[in-house]
Amino acid sequence: MTVPLLAMPVGVGAIDLRAGDERARLDAFVRAHEQATPFHLPAWSLGVAQGCGQTSHTLVAEHADGAIVGVLPLTEVRSPLFGKALVSNGFAVGGGILAADAAAIPALADAAWALAERLGCPTLELRGGPIPAEGWQTDTTTYLGFARDLAASDADELLAIPRKQRAEVRKALDGDLEVSVGRAPADRAAHYAVYAESVRNLGTPVFPKRLFRAVLDKFGDDADILTVRANGQPVAAVLSLYFNGTVYPYWGGGTHAARGLRANDRMYFALMAHARSRGCTRFDFGRSKAGTGPAAFKKNWGFEGVPLPYGKRAAVGTEAREINPLDPRYSRKVELWKKLPLWVANQLGPHISRGLG
Repeated sequence: MTVPLLAMPVGVGAIDLRAGDERARLDAFVRAHEQATPFHLPAWSLGVAQGCGQTSHTLVAEHADGAIVGVLPLTEVRSPLFGKALVSNGFAVGGGILAADAAAIPALADAAWALAERLGCPTLELRGGPIPAEGWQTDTTTYLGFARDLAASDADELLAIPRKQRAEVRKALDGDLEVSVGRAPADRAAHYAVYAESVRNLGTPVFPKRLFRAVLDKFGDDADILTVRANGQPVAAVLSLYFNGTVYPYWGGGTHAARGLRANDRMYFALMAHARSRGCTRFDFGRSKAGTGPAAFKKNWGFEGVPLPYGKRAAVGTEAREINPLDPRYSRKVELWKKLPLWVANQLGPHISRGLG
């Protein structure tokens, strides 16, 4: 007679990422989980906490023998403009509950809500991962994720790009553009200058410089900056993360001149080759809002959008925090921000964006 295995009880507690042994133990669990993202790593939580002055919390589900069976990284975000929220994970497009035992899912979700109540955060957000049904709002229509395998060579990569976009990439390759990759102060300065102009043009406040610096430092060799220059001037740049064989171009953009130079096309094609040289086999183009220009751009490169499940839970009698710039409430502010002088946007932006989470 076969005796069914008894489910092991799951306990949830908080760990301190400043403790090296705990950080290493959590890092190993995340890297071994096939659904993990770089946003589940302790490096991300520590980087965004340091870079934006917010507080990181990490909940871990364990069996009685001490084996980790689930993790939920959280960022406590406080902003005079956008309110308070507990977010998994802060300043990331992913995160959420990462579990190796189904029993860890409700345990972590309940513990996170109890933490949110204790901290006075009326909204709890899960960006990806399993989302409990009871008491949660689930959104699978706002955001799409774009990822696909890398081809074996530059020639094969060109063929993997749909014809119309392939022609644009070929023109970019024929242009007089220089590409460099690095992590030095000059690379960081070039990236920030380009990224700040790019997001201002989109009507979005730029993140603090220290956020990019902290993430680069925490990730070490698993993060770098690729910059495209024209006549010696940076016109496009992207800060990328490398995790479990996948490259994540995360903070990227181009100046006003980049479009005419096709510098963004050159940048992403160069990043594919660079990632391949690092041993990556997959390219994660990140998320975009459904029906937007960025989503169409990624589809033109041969990436199919997949709905990303996001969940929110709000305190009774309150509405969940909403920071989507496409919300009609923000449309006028976005248009006004686009018209700000760049130096003004760069002064004001970091004070606002650090509260977005």
